Amino acid sequence: MSLSGLYAVTSEAVCEDPQRLVSAVAAALAGGARLIQYRDKRASTDQREERAKRLRRLCHEAGAALIINDDTELALRSGADGVHLGASDGAIRNARLRLGPRAIIGRSCSGSLERAQAAAAEGASYVAFGRFFASRTKPDAPPASLELLDAARAALALPICVIGGLTADNAGPLRARGADLIAAVDGVFAAPDIEAAARAYLKLFKDPT
Repeated sequence: MSLSGLYAVTSEAVCEDPQRLVSAVAAALAGGARLIQYRDKRASTDQREERAKRLRRLCHEAGAALIINDDTELALRSGADGVHLGASDGAIRNARLRLGPRAIIGRSCSGSLERAQAAAAEGASYVAFGRFFASRTKPDAPPASLELLDAARAALALPICVIGGLTADNAGPLRARGADLIAAVDGVFAAPDIEAAARAYLKLFKDPT
């Protein structure tokens, strides 16, 4: 699938209740999210596997992909489409060996072009930069700059994801400077109308400003 569009990352709040998690992800998909990342730091191993399998079915019914945060083995057991790896979550080549050549494997690169180039050389499917704005999910993450996107777009041939406090109102300049994926946590899942919030992001892919 094309790695472009809204990348909705599940929040801690929606993961507290499995039924709420399913309904929230269904709403994000109805609003047009192309990738869902299941990020759940509190559930047990068995709970996370069961929930990931439910989300995989939802995503596939909607023509979207499910990515697992940090956990290559959970991605394998649940049949997810890939994994997103932080800087300390293991080698991309190892994840590729476990998940296969078609798996989507992303790498967090913070504000480092060098880290992104290394990830690309290792076989990443996309790289993620951020935070670009204040973030409740990772408030202490170091900031990334708009100039970084210019340099990354010139240096990299693979899709670029941006994350960190992104809303439909502030993400336009990042999209205009070459971001392929706009990742959002609270911007989607903390919204009173999740489907409408997702649709608002999609406008950036039709008319970036």
